[in-house]
Amino acid sequence: MTRQRYDETPVTARAHLCTARQRAVDGLRKVSQQMSSLVRFTDLPASEQFGMWSETISKTYVPLRATPHVGEDPFGGELINQSLGSAHLSVVAGGSCEVARTADTIRQSDPGFLKLGLQLQGYCILTQDGREAALTPGDFALYDTRRQYQLAFDSAFKTLVVMFPYDLLPIRQSELRDFTARRVSGRRGVGALVAPLLLNMSEQMYIDELPANVELSSAVITLLAASFSEQLGCESVVPPETHRKALIMRVKAFIDARLDDPQLSTSHIAEAHHISPRYLQKLFEAESTTVTDWIRHRRLERCRLDLSDPRWASMSIAAIAARWGLIDSSYFSRLFKAAYGTPPREFRAASATAVKVSGSQAMEVRDGATAA
Repeated sequence: MTRQRYDETPVTARAHLCTARQRAVDGLRKVSQQMSSLVRFTDLPASEQFGMWSETISKTYVPLRATPHVGEDPFGGELINQSLGSAHLSVVAGGSCEVARTADTIRQSDPGFLKLGLQLQGYCILTQDGREAALTPGDFALYDTRRQYQLAFDSAFKTLVVMFPYDLLPIRQSELRDFTARRVSGRRGVGALVAPLLLNMSEQMYIDELPANVELSSAVITLLAASFSEQLGCESVVPPETHRKALIMRVKAFIDARLDDPQLSTSHIAEAHHISPRYLQKLFEAESTTVTDWIRHRRLERCRLDLSDPRWASMSIAAIAARWGLIDSSYFSRLFKAAYGTPPREFRAASATAVKVSGSQAMEVRDGATAA
């Protein structure tokens, strides 16, 4: 990932001005070429920050008209972006401003994209199709770049934006207008699955590039369709397959949150999701597994991670197994060996040795560097 950083402490603003401007231009060029990049504008003179930010977001998304409301204060601003399958993910931040998709900017370019905005920091009012959606951190809403819209930020903000072709959203086009500028809470319902998934992506983008596979963006868009239909109470608008995929994701999240419960069962999970145990089994059969096998797989995987984690070295193997709902230690040992080819005790010992060897090698590298 190319990272253009403009926020290092300046030695002398005038001495670095030309360099900062050139880095901004280089960062803008990479953004326009759809390369993964991080661009920050705070090292530019205050008078130039908003102009470069405005130009950059117009080239990253679609042509837009932006108006600052920061007075004489620096606007700041940053943009990190990456393509992900057919979708384009970005985190954009800045000062108080309004951003509008106008009739003029639509005429400049109309590629037919939908955008999802997940509010990360600050407060936003999204206006489109005669509706307003007031978004606070954790909320998200959909808007359509083929029609006029406005985003108003009354203070410094940060937003995750997912932009994708409108035909990827499994919603009938005749119904799509009803979904725009509708606030969806990221704290309940299907929205509670969408928001953490997107938040995790936004955080990962600052660390490394996300894996560019279609399945990841497809999963996000599937959940989006389900969350919007749930919000409006019009589930018939969304294809049944979309609901099935969203439901299995909700069930898996439910299971992961309760792996420590030894009584977790098919009937309990089905009841919590208002479906029959038979239908629940059919959902997992479509993924070539069963409910019981999936629960067992997730518990073993959590145990495997804990057994290889030095932080849990003082905890007994039986206690780790019980921590994840496997209270019969003999049964756990048999399951673990069948899954990973080695008993849990031997696996833990091998993991501890690997950690020690890795630590020794790192120390040798540091010592060598110090001696040099």
